[in-house]
Amino acid sequence: DAMLALLARGASALRASASDGLIGASRTATKMSGGTTKNGRDSNPKYLGLKKHGGEACLAGNIIIRQRGTKVHPGVHVGMGRDHTLFALKPGYVCFSTDAFRDRKYVNIFPTRDNPFKEKKELRKQLLKGPALVKRVVK
Repeated sequence: DAMLALLARGASALRASASDGLIGASRTATKMSGGTTKNGRDSNPKYLGLKKHGGEACLAGNIIIRQRGTKVHPGVHVGMGRDHTLFALKPGYVCFSTDAFRDRKYVNIFPTRDNPFKEKKELRKQLLKGPALVKRVVK
C-alpha cells in the first residue's frame, strides 16, 4: 500500500507541476519590436520632359513633350493631349520657336529641317493664326 500511495502521489504531483507550467508560462520576444512610421510612401515616377529634341525626325503620333501645364504650346502640325502632352500630327522635323510678344514657347513640325519662321515673318503670322490657314500655306 505504501508503494501505491507513493506512486499515486508522485503521479499527481507530476500532473500538477506539468499543468502549472503550461498555464503560468509566457513567451518572451526574441527580437525587439519594430516601431511605426508615418513616412515610407512615394508616388511612381511620371517621366515628364522633352522626348524629341530640335531638329530630330519624328513620325505622326510621336510624343514630343510630356509636361504639367503648358510650358510649351503646340505650334504647326502639333497636337495637345488632355494632360498637356504635345505630339506630332504629321511626320517631319521638330523645331522650337518663341513668340516674344506673347512670351510663349512653341514646338512645330516642319517637313524639312529648315525653319521657315526665320526667313518669312508673314508665313509665321499666317501659320500661328489658325489651322485653316496652315493647310493653305503649307500645301
